[in-house]
Order: sequence, then structure tokens, then C-alpha cells
Amino acid sequence: MADRPMRPLRNETLAAAPALAPLLTRGALLSPFKRPRAADDTDLPPTRLVLPGVRIDLAKLAGYERVCGYGVGADALPVTYPHVLGFPLAMRLMSERAFPLPLLGLVHTSVEIVQREGLPATGEYELQAYVEGLVPHRRGTEATLVTEARAGGRLVWESRSTYLARHRTSQGTRSAQSTGSTPHSAQSARPSRPHQPPQPLPAIAEWRLGGDLGRRYGAASGDRNPIHLHPVTARLFGFRRPIAHGMWTVARCLAEHGVPEGAYVKAEFRAPVLLPGVVTYAAKGGAFELRGGGERVHVRGEVRTLA
Repeated sequence: MADRPMRPLRNETLAAAPALAPLLTRGALLSPFKRPRAADDTDLPPTRLVLPGVRIDLAKLAGYERVCGYGVGADALPVTYPHVLGFPLAMRLMSERAFPLPLLGLVHTSVEIVQREGLPATGEYELQAYVEGLVPHRRGTEATLVTEARAGGRLVWESRSTYLARHRTSQGTRSAQSTGSTPHSAQSARPSRPHQPPQPLPAIAEWRLGGDLGRRYGAASGDRNPIHLHPVTARLFGFRRPIAHGMWTVARCLAEHGVPEGAYVKAEFRAPVLLPGVVTYAAKGGAFELRGGGERVHVRGEVRTLA
């Protein structure tokens, strides 16, 4: 992962993981009072949240493994599970008054993970989370949130997730999801060499997703965002049906693909997966993608072994 200059941060140690429901409520209530604007790191929360002594609830882990397609009872955590453990910390940061973007309407656009070694399910971890910065996006402003896991003082896992707040910009109004652009991609215009979309990866499997998938993943992960749960609540946010969690889509792909103990993973969320629905998992080498009808790409990612 590329390092950015660190802002001065003060540590705040938590005694327990925050409950997600009150954070979502607080973020929703504060959202109307926040006006997304051009990127400015000076307005970010100056806090690094620290949660020591984290032990894995093996029953909850088994539920997560089942809904995401991982084998239940493995010695090591799925590569995506520390994201679940750290998500309450990230949500607390994004629901604070000091966070400049409204929580309602934020779109998870990418996740980047570095796992330095296998993480035993019976281990003890310290989690940390902070807002790394804001960057301009053609559709608004993206915030990058960092989550880290340490064991015995060693950094063993880290992730960077980007979340987009849409607002008017001088860069144009086309959607990142509809164009397939990513926050850190800058393709120069070359009239003599028009952009060619990547060739579809070979199809490996077809998955039929039930209408209750969002509720089942929400129960396993704690992320009960209304857009994932029921048609009625999804319509309140502009979706005709509930959509699958982005982190479920990448976890399900990685469960199928396989991930080495020391790994780099990156996934870009291109378009929402409506529930119920049918999707195609495709892969070749370290690349993978999840496609819908008409070869629409929902998720595109890669897995590499750490040197």
C-alpha cells in the first residue's frame, strides 16, 4: 500500500467495540447537517481508535464463514474477517461530528488488504482505526479509512477502504460505478489509442443469491444497513430491491479463489448486486470478478502473494 504523510493523531483506547446500531442512527441524524465539499484533510477526526485484547467469538466466526462460503472451523481467520472486527471502529469515526462527509449515501468503492501472516482464530489482537485522508473524485469526495490488526505488537493485517460522498465537482458528473473508474486511476486521453475494456475473465461458477442474503450477512457481520435488508427500506435510498453488501461479494469471491497466508488483496466495487439475483464468478491467475446479466461487472479484484 502507498503511504501518505500522516496527520497528527491522538490515540483513544476503547474498553469494548462500539455497538453499530446507535452509530448508524447518530450518523443518519447528523447527515442532513453535513455538506460534502472539495477534499480538505484539515476537517478530519484527529483520533486513532485503539481496541486492545480482541478475542474471536468462534460462534460468530462460524456464522460468517457459512454465509460467505468459507470452510467452517479453519485454524486461520478468513482474510476479510478483520474488516468485520474493525468495522465498528470505522463506523464510529464516520458517524462523528468531526467527520465532514454525511454517513447516509456513502458508497464503498474499494478495499485494499495486506495480510502479512496467517491470523489464528484463537489469537488475541489489537485493532486500530483512523481516517487517513480525503481525495477528490470525479463524482465528489472520497474518504480513506485505515484499519490495522496487531498481534504481540506486530502489524499482521491492514486495510484501506475508500468511501465516496457524491456532490457536484468541476471534474464531471459521470458515476464512478457506471464508468468503472476508480479513485486512484488517472487514464490519459490518447485519441490514437482509444481505451479498450479488459477482456472478461473465464467463468468458473454461477451463484443464485436469495433475497434474504443481506439479512443473513448483516446478522453475521453486524452491518445492518437498511439498503441491504428489505425492499421497502432499500427503496428509501433509491434501490428498487435490497443490494448485497460489498464486503460479502469480495469475501465470497475470495473464499472461492483462495488466499495465501501472506497476501495482498484489492477489490473495486463497480456496481451494486440486486437481491435476489444470479451472478457469475470468474477468475484467471490472481484476477477475479463477479458479473451479472449482460456481462456487467459488479466486483473486480486481484490476489497476490506477498514477497
